[in-house]
Amino acid sequence: MHAVRLHAFGPAENLSYESVPRPVPAPGQVRIAVAAAGVHLLDTALRRGVQGPPAPLPELPTVPGREVAGTVDAVGPDTDTGWLGQTVVTHLGFAPGGYAEYAVADAARLHPVPDGLDPATAVAMIGTGRTTLGILQFAELGPGSVALIPAAAGGIGTLLVQYAKHAGATVVALAGGPAKTARATANGADLALDYTAPDWADTLRAHHPDGATVLFDSVGGSVARTALGLLRDGARHLVFGWSGGPLDLTDAEQAGLDARGITTQFVLGPAMLQRAGGEDPLRLLETRALAEAATGRLRPALQRYPLAEAAAAHHDLETRATTGKVVLEP
Repeated sequence: MHAVRLHAFGPAENLSYESVPRPVPAPGQVRIAVAAAGVHLLDTALRRGVQGPPAPLPELPTVPGREVAGTVDAVGPDTDTGWLGQTVVTHLGFAPGGYAEYAVADAARLHPVPDGLDPATAVAMIGTGRTTLGILQFAELGPGSVALIPAAAGGIGTLLVQYAKHAGATVVALAGGPAKTARATANGADLALDYTAPDWADTLRAHHPDGATVLFDSVGGSVARTALGLLRDGARHLVFGWSGGPLDLTDAEQAGLDARGITTQFVLGPAMLQRAGGEDPLRLLETRALAEAATGRLRPALQRYPLAEAAAAHHDLETRATTGKVVLEP
């Protein structure tokens, strides 16, 4: 089979498309003929040799990729043979191997792909979708809410815009460049602003002088710093990334936010799992995400690449040249 392998940490060009033996499922595992594999920003960090959180650095050489969908073509010993021939989707956790024509996965982590969903959509929901639903646990959206969403044309941002609109909120989308703001508008945003334009904050104030009620912050940096000044008193600042760099507020700036009752919360990791509850909170969020897509309430945006072009997919993702969820297709 063909797979994408990494032999040395470094730039995207270090990803090579090679012929390798097919993996053999161990007890409790299945082998999946991969139809779609998700590419995550964390994958690019691990490729560079940057340790999580939450994922540890892999041993080299490695086949990256932690989200796959496809058809079960073999099962390991002591594994339910009923999975054979089923179209499934799974998150591989900290065990990579998704950038390949075949991948092995624990049977306990499989989900049947709901009717009407193609594998690429299912892959988007098993990772990006579950994270989105986890973030939304901390937002009380409804009529009267004004949601400010940077990176609104990205994988999570696309789903946040859709969910907020379904909840009756007013959505202000931020994206880089006119093509991405146009996508956010087409996705349902009430106002889409180019955060690379010097006057975007003034435009937002003119449309919403009272400010936004919640900031979904995956970018940090100067965009988040400006956005915090556009929140109304008592607003929520939900943090789940810092693609634009850290948000280093001065003590005076933090004191000003505190005085206005603006709360900041990092919503990934233990906080998300605790809020989801149950014996297996990740699986619960995955199930919810797939159900949202099956009903059509959430529709992930996809940018597809052939498996052999994984290096290009990484490069484009790192340089913000992609829109939506990046997916590799063998």
